[in-house]
Amino acid sequence: MRKLFVISGFFWLQILPGWAQRNPTNLIRPKLVVGIVVDQMRWDFLYRYYDRYSEGGFKRLLTEGFSCENTYINYLPSYTAVGHTCIYSGSVPSISGITGNDWIDQLTGARVYCTDDSSVQSVGVPASPDGKMSPRNLLVSTITDELRMATSLQSRVVGISLKDRAAILPAGHMANAAFWMDDSTGNFISSTYYMNKLPEAVVNFNREKNIEQFVQNEWNTLYPVNTYIESDSDNRPYEGKLPGESAPVFPHNIKSAYAKNHSSFRSTPFGNSLTLDFAKRILTAYQLGVGSATDFLTINCASTDYVGHLFGPNSIEVEDTYLRLDLDLASFFSELDTKIGKGKYIVFLTADHGAANAVGYSQENRIPADFFFSSNILTNLDQLIQQKLGYFKVIRSASNYQINFDLEKITAYNADFGAIKKLVVDYLKKQPGVSYAVDMDKLQETAIPEPIKTMIINGYNFKRSGQVQVVFQPGWLDSWARTGTTHGAWNPYDTHIPLIFMGWDIHPGATANEVHMTDIAPTLATLLHIQAPNGNIGKPITDLLSR
Repeated sequence: MRKLFVISGFFWLQILPGWAQRNPTNLIRPKLVVGIVVDQMRWDFLYRYYDRYSEGGFKRLLTEGFSCENTYINYLPSYTAVGHTCIYSGSVPSISGITGNDWIDQLTGARVYCTDDSSVQSVGVPASPDGKMSPRNLLVSTITDELRMATSLQSRVVGISLKDRAAILPAGHMANAAFWMDDSTGNFISSTYYMNKLPEAVVNFNREKNIEQFVQNEWNTLYPVNTYIESDSDNRPYEGKLPGESAPVFPHNIKSAYAKNHSSFRSTPFGNSLTLDFAKRILTAYQLGVGSATDFLTINCASTDYVGHLFGPNSIEVEDTYLRLDLDLASFFSELDTKIGKGKYIVFLTADHGAANAVGYSQENRIPADFFFSSNILTNLDQLIQQKLGYFKVIRSASNYQINFDLEKITAYNADFGAIKKLVVDYLKKQPGVSYAVDMDKLQETAIPEPIKTMIINGYNFKRSGQVQVVFQPGWLDSWARTGTTHGAWNPYDTHIPLIFMGWDIHPGATANEVHMTDIAPTLATLLHIQAPNGNIGKPITDLLSR
């Protein structure tokens, strides 16, 4: 026993100097972890606008932090709810059950929204369905759950976003709170899953009517509009318009748009400003980073997604949104320095997905692109199945780039399901814009290259995914995205995302080695010395962790 004690003592004498060198604050864990997910942020936006970023925002992250330059999503579809789930769980839809923002329950045929929960009530907006939300559809734990368990619930975890799903899923099952915005009131709300009434700090923030202050002025560019040389010219035919606008041009009358439709506020850069201002209040309200255990704050900056969907990634609106977000991030980092202490917290910044160029933009620049008309295809498939096989309306819908079948009706017909799927696959493969269509029961024998095949496998959940997967040709979008853009595909424009860690125990640097979104959670688990989430399939990013 004495010999063991001596050896143990010698071990710690050897390791502690190195540990102290790696952690100048001598903390075994940081005081606070802040996860920032910038919705729809393509990796190239880190550098496209780099020269115009301030020193305290994105440039600070790149200078003081460690950047994983080739971080990719490794599942399909690349959607918001799936991305936030993967970041914080290290898992993929096949395991986590979050197969899209919504999905068809294959056993019942019901459409399910990812965070719907009829067993809870809204808090902060009475009698509204917007608050009837929780993480109960999430089948796995998150890194935030694991932190709470590792510290016997001493760690405090709060999630924030304009979007319910982007606040709830990152915060996990065991969160102290999650807050999202109700459009009708402009207030941050929650549900009885977390609390019975809003904290006083949130009530006070809502009373300030901050949105009304933001929309008092027009949305004009930060700098002269002719200096936005990284973007397309203003007023392109493939840009969308805010409510009441006759053309998508600066200055935007956001006060008028907000009066016509409150949800339009999300499609301005000031939604990000509101979110980060609210995050500052939450730091104080929940005393994050000042207790004895490591706390965790998850933030989703959602307006980049709404602006991107409306105007497209090459618009001046998107560039201006990122320049404003950069200043908001600089202010938020300064707040963390003041309240928590520089070097005592970790920030990581990433994205839930990217976005394709607008089809019109691609076509103008001679890049192959076009629209796929899903509704027409479904009508044709219904007619084809009826003519060839005699079965009527056995397809429920097309969603998440998958074909959903009416399994109950197929069983009642005593139909040959394999023959139905073969007819569908053969038809889809012949359609313009389709690269691959595959029966999920025959994926392994289908000629689909990697990494697409693995991405399809990772995204398939038998109970929540359609049985036929469709993969479009690069640049092709579903026809509803006639203006602006969308996402969800395997291509780099949708799946190559930024990933930067900064702060406690993070050495400045970068790696060009490929890592995956699933690697974020196990990397955090290693840094925090806690168990990885229970559905994790990722690996720690050793380039970040090594010295």
